[in-house]
Amino acid sequence: MKKKKEEKITPNEQQLLDGIDITQKHPLFGLLRINPEIVPKSRLGKNVPAKVSSSGRIYLNKDCDRTPKEWAYIIAHCLLHLCFGHFDSERMPGYWQQITEKQQKWVNKYDPELWNMACDIYISRFLADIKFGSTDIDTAQLTNYGTASSELKIYDKLVELNISTDRNVFGTAGEFPDMIGTESPLEYRYGKNEYISRFAYALASSVRSVIDKANDSQVMTRKRKSTMEKAAEWFINHYPLLGGIATGFKIVETLNRNDLNDVEIAAVDVMNGEIYVNPTTGLTLEEWKFVLAHEYLHAGLQHHARRNGRDHYLWNVACDFIINGWLNEMQIGAMPQKGLLYDETLNNLSAEEIYDKLIENIRKNSKYETFRGYGKGDIIDKGWSESNNSATTLDDFCKSALRGGLEYHTSTGRGYIPAGLIEEIKALSMPPVPWDVELAKWFDTWFQPLEKHRTYARPSRRQSSTPDIPRPNWIKPEIPEFSRTYGVIIDTSGSMTPELIGKALGAAASYSVSKDVPLVRVVFCDANAYDIGYIAPEDIAGRVMVKGRGGTILQPAVDLLEQAKDFPKDGPILIITDAQIEDNLKIHHEHAFLIPEGRRLPFRPRGKVFYFT
Repeated sequence: MKKKKEEKITPNEQQLLDGIDITQKHPLFGLLRINPEIVPKSRLGKNVPAKVSSSGRIYLNKDCDRTPKEWAYIIAHCLLHLCFGHFDSERMPGYWQQITEKQQKWVNKYDPELWNMACDIYISRFLADIKFGSTDIDTAQLTNYGTASSELKIYDKLVELNISTDRNVFGTAGEFPDMIGTESPLEYRYGKNEYISRFAYALASSVRSVIDKANDSQVMTRKRKSTMEKAAEWFINHYPLLGGIATGFKIVETLNRNDLNDVEIAAVDVMNGEIYVNPTTGLTLEEWKFVLAHEYLHAGLQHHARRNGRDHYLWNVACDFIINGWLNEMQIGAMPQKGLLYDETLNNLSAEEIYDKLIENIRKNSKYETFRGYGKGDIIDKGWSESNNSATTLDDFCKSALRGGLEYHTSTGRGYIPAGLIEEIKALSMPPVPWDVELAKWFDTWFQPLEKHRTYARPSRRQSSTPDIPRPNWIKPEIPEFSRTYGVIIDTSGSMTPELIGKALGAAASYSVSKDVPLVRVVFCDANAYDIGYIAPEDIAGRVMVKGRGGTILQPAVDLLEQAKDFPKDGPILIITDAQIEDNLKIHHEHAFLIPEGRRLPFRPRGKVFYFT
């Protein structure tokens, strides 16, 4: 915006102009013809930074104090209201469409301000995914309203939760709606919304620019693209499901790389954002499409992070079986003969279920050949850890790209996607259930809440003032001895640290108290079993001295509990261990294991397993 020479630019207005400049230089938003109208606070309100109207005007408050990056975020937010068609009648919650009797009930629910809030949440998720600008919005708040993939579904969720629009902190106008004109939506009967068309062009252009920057100068100067590069470019231009992931990975040829001379066809390193390919394999373009799609799905579905202590190679093989089955269903490229793991009998199974089958015969199943080579997995996760910030950033990118690709792929009808793959992609958007919540649910299945009953046996103290008026008390029913209890077996071997034991015992104690469990049967065990007897839940967390600290054999403790005459025959058993125990543990009672995250039991458990952090 040009200003007259005699007008003095205030610090706040200068920051606004810098924010406009940031937005105009962005490869995506810079192509959207930004032409905002800078107005004083009297037009919008003292604490209202910006609003956008259905006519396409974006009003920016020059008197608001925001940093340039915050202004860039605000401007992009307003632009996306137009580009996502939030003012279009055909995109609103059925209110402005032709009304039928079935729609009448829905029409009565329509709330323009709630629709504004749903659109704000959708845009906030988009900007958080691409990490543009700066905002004080807590991204954790975005998951409070579900993980719906469209504005209409978010609107449904807000209606279901009976959310008040006073809680809308996601817009650009403070406590007020930032969309002007939702009461009179636009109807494009004879053409398309130009903002949507412009956004589609800008998005395609920005993706191409990202690819150009990702390639090194040597690749850029080549006149002829390799077959692998053509295959990667095909996903970006023609296959939205995996196109987003393709933009974030660099294709690295293994020639002249001594550290990669063991890659026979391909491998993926999610931490470094690279896919290693051997150009001497002689694969066709269609076969490279299949191979690259295979590696993209390894990254997008977070197979490197989901191993959780499993054998690296067998887990890789299990993931290969399930991915190749999906790619065969989707008919992406052509299956190469070498390194292909495909078995129709394993269709409709998860990677975890396939892994459990593989470990039943480790010797036989350790001879498979993957795309990396014989006896080697094509997932390179050396050095990966949850605390690695760069790895976490790349993981977030992969999840976001795959989720966004699925939404666009399904909305445009680009091709068939197996139901199992859709479920796994959607599961990546859902935050995992905390281990203590899962443990609480396990307690709920065994110990139902005790119902209180009224009694007139002991009058309350208030009775003395009005003895003629009966006032009952609430009492809990008497619990028969040992009828409401469970057993706790605690691994006290030298490999169990006091911190691990303390955290696990604290969780068990707190849930026991909350479920009105009067006594808990506790057994410590290393190489021998130490029967502590029945203890009140509040005592097992802090006042019990741990015995043992030798080797690790838990079968004696299990036998002691199951053969005890004073322990119920249907009493459940909770086993707290670090998983470094014997290979064969026989338990007849219902049971569950509580083990540290990242550890695996040396056998296939029948009971539930909870991983605590």
